[in-house]
Amino acid sequence: MGSATESRQGKMIAEMRGFIKKVLADPTIPAKCMEIGRRLHTEKNADRKMADEISASTTIRIPEEMSDADQLFIEVLKEVLEDEAALY
Repeated sequence: MGSATESRQGKMIAEMRGFIKKVLADPTIPAKCMEIGRRLHTEKNADRKMADEISASTTIRIPEEMSDADQLFIEVLKEVLEDEAALY
């Protein structure tokens, strides 16, 4: 693995650690994110809309220019929503 790849992975891990700490400190965040995702996941530009509303209503901040960790979070949120829909 090249040093650029290792550096990128290190940055992503650091961001994810910070995110996990925020979620553990405020257990209402997952429920808020799921509610936002349920409302917006089928809309045009859903990823951006979800990111903006999550940023506005929680301590999670997702900038306009999403990092790899931000994109991973939105992807996982959508996967959980798909899994939830498959149960019903």
